[in-house]
Amino acid sequence: MQEKRKVLLMMETSRKYGRSILRGIAKYSRTHGPWIFYRQAPFYWGAGGKDATLERLLKQGIDGVILREQREPEQTDRILSAGLPAVVSPYRELFPGLPNIVTDDVAIGTMAAEYLLHRGFKQFAYCGFGDKYYWSRERGKSFANRVVRAGFQMHQYEYEQPKSRSPHSWEAELAILVDWLKRLPKPVALMACNDDRSQDVLEACKMANLNVPEQVAILGLGDDDLVCDLASPPLSSIALSAEKAGYEAAATLDRLMNGEKVSDRRIVVPPSYVVTRQSTDILAIDDPYVAEALNFIYRHARKEAIQVNDVLQVVPISRRSLYERFSRILGRPVHEEIKRVRVEHLARILVSTKLSISQIASSLGCSDMKNLARYFKQAKGMSPLQYRKHHSIK
Repeated sequence: MQEKRKVLLMMETSRKYGRSILRGIAKYSRTHGPWIFYRQAPFYWGAGGKDATLERLLKQGIDGVILREQREPEQTDRILSAGLPAVVSPYRELFPGLPNIVTDDVAIGTMAAEYLLHRGFKQFAYCGFGDKYYWSRERGKSFANRVVRAGFQMHQYEYEQPKSRSPHSWEAELAILVDWLKRLPKPVALMACNDDRSQDVLEACKMANLNVPEQVAILGLGDDDLVCDLASPPLSSIALSAEKAGYEAAATLDRLMNGEKVSDRRIVVPPSYVVTRQSTDILAIDDPYVAEALNFIYRHARKEAIQVNDVLQVVPISRRSLYERFSRILGRPVHEEIKRVRVEHLARILVSTKLSISQIASSLGCSDMKNLARYFKQAKGMSPLQYRKHHSIK
């Protein structure tokens, strides 16, 4: 009987991202293990207990480690210096020579920009952590590139904490963030690099007496429901397919523990869909007819196979006028907007549920799934089933 693998898990659990990675690891272990997992002592043991636990764990005959980069670089170095097979989830910069769990920051920035563009915004801003973290930089670049390609300007929060031993307090940075938000043109659609940063922006908006979403619409990243739902107003966010990445990270570690060489491999966490909450639940559309048409489409296209004629029943203008207004304001015709809304809703159902395709078709009020599947593939570059496999554990 093969001896069970002993795996050290150094992943944080305070956010949905880390918990999702761990769920994927657990699923791999149940299928291909089981493995014996070792974790650090809980926080209430204090720093001394934490360090002692780590030293003890490294002496337990550990076969491999999946490591979230630790707050103290010395602790990360201590773990990696043990020479164990390791998969790393980096925070500051990538770890050369090791498999890294990384988010698809280009796709994240693009998805955020397209979501906010579709809501009719013409002023855009990005709030990250400056150059401090690679993922914050890359998300901001991608967001800016997509906004500029659409013909608009993006405003970026440039402030960075000083690199001295005494960085500014949060209260000091909050005052700087408040001043920056006040100077932005309104209404503005703002992407925050993650959900924690979107909370920072929301707090600053309250200090600046700026209404969310009417003056500042905020979109974060990570879809941590506790973080987003406890905010007032609740924060919109982009969901990540982190559980599948955890499964792939465990598979990669398994290969390393078997003696295979897997260097510089990236385990990519793609964005899957946007969860709309109150912080972006607004249309930045001046034309009342287009706004009314969009509201109707958003309410009905997710559950009914509506047509342009249905929209014209609630908007008292001619078909030609409605098409002209949509093309001028949104850059796309009415029927394309209906398709887009249905495709995005289908994408969310595919990833967040295990409903069969026929059940999904029924929920969308669709008697013929072939047409929907065809323009889903046109929009996403893959079939609905391929999309589900891409974002979910097989």
